[in-house]
This record gives sequence, C-alpha cells and structure tokens, in this order.
Amino acid sequence: MNVAFAENELPVRLRFEHPMADEELMRFCAENELLRVERDANGDLIVMSPTGTEGGNAELDVATELNLWARQDRRGKALGPNSGVTLPDGSVRAADAAWVSWERWNALTHDQQKRFAPICPQFVIEIRSESDSLSRLQEKMRLWLTNGAELAWLIDPSRKVVEIYRLGKPVEVQEGHTAVYGEDPVGGFVLELGRIWA
Repeated sequence: MNVAFAENELPVRLRFEHPMADEELMRFCAENELLRVERDANGDLIVMSPTGTEGGNAELDVATELNLWARQDRRGKALGPNSGVTLPDGSVRAADAAWVSWERWNALTHDQQKRFAPICPQFVIEIRSESDSLSRLQEKMRLWLTNGAELAWLIDPSRKVVEIYRLGKPVEVQEGHTAVYGEDPVGGFVLELGRIWA
C-alpha cells in the first residue's frame, strides 16, 4: 500500500479500521522506505518525514559512538535508528540510538529478533531535528520509561541541551555541556557533544 504524503504536513497519524499486524507494518515500511513510520499503542501509524541531512549526520554520529562503545564493553547490543521494537504497550517504536543487554536480547527467539523485536531497550537516545516537536519528543521519552527503559537522553542541538530521563526521578536538564556520561545500565559510555553542537 503506497501512500502519497506530499501534500500533508508530517507527522501524520493514520487510523485503520483494523490495526496493522507486524507483517503488514513491515511491508508498509518497505513500500514507503523514505518515510519513518511508528505504530502507537492504539494501532495508529505515525508517519514522519526523513531527518534532514544535518540531523541525519547527528543520528549517525551518536549511533556510531554507542555501537563502538557497546562492541568494546560487550555487555549488550546497540540498535540504530531503523531498528523498530515492539514495546509492552503494543506500540512499535524506534529510537535514534538504543542499547539492550545481551541477557535481554538473547532471551528472544531468532524469529523475534528478525522482526520488530518484543523488547524495550534499557537505554535510548533521541535527537531533536528541526522538524521535531519538543513536546512530542518529551512525551516519547516518557513512553520509553513507561515501557521499561531505565535511562533516556533527549539531545536538542538547537538549544545545546540534553534532557536526562531516569525511571522514577525528575528530568535533569544539562545545558551547554561538552559531554554526557552514561550510568547504569550503560555506565562507562561517554558521548562527546562537540560535533553535535557544531
């Protein structure tokens, strides 16, 4: 089902009479590969525009740094911005970068790992692009925590701010810092922010 979105302002919510099954959603994403698609807990699709070039580079830098750290650390696996996961509330979401422990990942079957894995990463990073609503991203950060994430960072390059979300604690706002430091579950991970602020 190829859908034209050119005349609509994104993100757009699509509601169907019957929510798409995971296989249908995977086909929909493949047929509309230029768009970023997530499914909320009610079965509505959230269709977003691709990130601009600068935002895409920031996502790539962050995902690369997390992946390199995860390979050296060996306690878990990094996930990139196209790695959709099925959360306990039934929504299918993708973070700009995420980390999941091997213990949690290896508890899944191979078939589950190939699809929208039914898992919530313990750590997620979202980067605000020019087209992202801050309030929508803040809501998404709370959604990650509600579904099992232990730590989440919302990086906003336009304000040079990192909002740190921890389970059961108030949001910490770091403004103008040159680095942000991981803690459990990703203790030891350090993300230098200079390239992102630039």
